[in-house]
Amino acid sequence: MDRMACVDVPALPLQILLRRHSDWGSLPVATVDRDKPLGIIQCVNERARRMRILPGMRYATGLSLSRDLRAGVVADTEIAEYVGRLTRWLWRFSPRIEPSSREPGVFWVDASGLCPLYASLQEWALEVRDNLRQAGFEAVVGIGFSRFGSYAAARSSTGIIVFRDTDHEHKYLRAVPIDRLGFDPDLRDKLFKLGIRTLGGFVDLPAAGIRKRFGPEAHALHEMARGSGWAPLEPEPYRAPVTRTMLLEYPETNIDRLIANLEPRLQSILTTLASKSAALASLRIALSLDDGSAHYEKLSPAAPTLDLDQLLTLIRLRLETLVLSAGVTELEIKGVGSPAAQRQLELFREKPRRTLEAVKRAFAKIRAELGNDAVVRAHLHDGHLPEARFGWEPLDELTLPEPTEVTHRPLVRRLYSPPIQLPPRARHEPDGWLIARFADGPVVEVIGPHIVSGGWWTRDTSRAYHYVRTRSGRWLWIYNDRKRRRWFLHGEVE
Repeated sequence: MDRMACVDVPALPLQILLRRHSDWGSLPVATVDRDKPLGIIQCVNERARRMRILPGMRYATGLSLSRDLRAGVVADTEIAEYVGRLTRWLWRFSPRIEPSSREPGVFWVDASGLCPLYASLQEWALEVRDNLRQAGFEAVVGIGFSRFGSYAAARSSTGIIVFRDTDHEHKYLRAVPIDRLGFDPDLRDKLFKLGIRTLGGFVDLPAAGIRKRFGPEAHALHEMARGSGWAPLEPEPYRAPVTRTMLLEYPETNIDRLIANLEPRLQSILTTLASKSAALASLRIALSLDDGSAHYEKLSPAAPTLDLDQLLTLIRLRLETLVLSAGVTELEIKGVGSPAAQRQLELFREKPRRTLEAVKRAFAKIRAELGNDAVVRAHLHDGHLPEARFGWEPLDELTLPEPTEVTHRPLVRRLYSPPIQLPPRARHEPDGWLIARFADGPVVEVIGPHIVSGGWWTRDTSRAYHYVRTRSGRWLWIYNDRKRRRWFLHGEVE
């Protein structure tokens, strides 16, 4: 049988407020819609609840019950940001998470099929609660057989509840106080006047009169509590982080060059997120240093964005404050996305980093100054010799590149045209074979030969190609022309 879990971060706006004011922990605290005496109380902590300060009251009414009451406003944008963070956190424990659209901090989680990974659902729930506690949030977990059952269990307890069977769930629900659930304050107060304080009393009311007397929302809640109303899980689409890495040729200490290396990879991440209708919510940067250590940074824009310049400004401000023990040898950036507004996606498409019109105008200027053959592209041909396998042709039409992501950077063989003739090789070389710059040192490794011969239809050719490595680490591609008895440098591997 499918199991449904509800993870409740009780009074999430209140927990956000207490993160700002840690000295309020021992006082009655509430969140209000506006910081004025007539502001409506939205969330309260346990100390305020024991003083009968409840959501829906005026702030002034709460102060009349306790002069020690503290209150503050938490913006909707800040709450939405924390809901997104908690959703990504819960993805570690289940791929199917649905945040509540009515009550921030309530998350329904598909708990089916977790027992092969955990000894029991109780152990899984403890793992979820402990991990959220390490992140700075108190949470309650209820695991049942229905959406409303798991929700009521999480909202009415302070620990972890796992129902054994459906009978256990139904019996528990009847005793749940209605002021612990997300009842509308007006409906809650009307039920109190009728002497109904538990969910069992509410369920026992005749269904026919609920809609007429209390309205459609109360009727829908009544149907769910009775088990008549049912809605499938609508999980938030899982958004895996987008990662880009780069190995640097030498330890880098210059901030400008580091940002120049980060910029195209950050642009690639934004393009990937935009293709998934997402914007970047947070960015993690990992710097591997030349001394074997590593440094990690995390940045978050004010709101999820696709603005490259804004993100580069944040990166520069952070990197300029760092004091690293050695140069950077490897970069890794990981972008975490969140749903983007349609307007953001439209602006991102309207302002691409590369436009065909700008490139065409630049090429037209080059042709006007240097001639029509100044802008060309490589075209592959069928040929026997390496230099005959490609040619150059004028570039008439230009399209945007569509690169594919690779896990390992390929080696590039750069050809010299024409090949560079090397000096004759001496029979005895006491200092080794010097075929490049003196600073590169002699050849220390040779791979080959690889024979290329033929061409009898034009000119008979016989070449013995070798890859040679100099002491400095350069890999050169050379060949011996057996007909001309000469060595030539044909290219270099990078």
